[in-house]
Amino acid sequence: MQLKKLFRSLIIVVPAVTLMACSSGPSEEELAAERNRVAQEQAEAERQAAQAEQARVQAAAAERARQAEEQARAEKQALQREQTVYFDFDRSTIKPEFRALLDRHAAYLVKNPGQSVVIEGHCDSRGTPEYNIALGERRAKAVETYLKNAGVSGSQISVVSYGEEKPVAMGTTEYAFAQNRRGIVVYQ
Repeated sequence: MQLKKLFRSLIIVVPAVTLMACSSGPSEEELAAERNRVAQEQAEAERQAAQAEQARVQAAAAERARQAEEQARAEKQALQREQTVYFDFDRSTIKPEFRALLDRHAAYLVKNPGQSVVIEGHCDSRGTPEYNIALGERRAKAVETYLKNAGVSGSQISVVSYGEEKPVAMGTTEYAFAQNRRGIVVYQ
């Protein structure tokens, strides 16, 4: 009877042990496929992270460029509100009180080499038209020289003289004359 029990136990145990031995683990091919799948998932995750970082960097650069452009536009608008240099009678020498104004224009032009200006020279109505055209040109060239000495490229500046042709103040008072003796920095 004991032998029968032992024989029965062997009949049950041997096939079970055989099955367990056959299915002891994944094959080498299955392991390689799993490693490839994990590596592909990691590579895809890294690629997506790199794309997200690149998009973030590009967005930040675009925002900085937009802010710089907006700042340059605001600076230019402020300069356009203060663009006139006044001169003494029959003089083309820049007065000390206008140097800071011209320094601001020069700094802007140096920072923005694509920007150009026209310097307009004007006079009051005293003197002959020919003399006033020449004096207006000397005034415009004085402003041009100041800007060039401050580092502005000559290719950014052009000069024109209107003489007495474009007065801003009509009349023959000293105030009207003083308002018409000017050089104007006009942005293009």
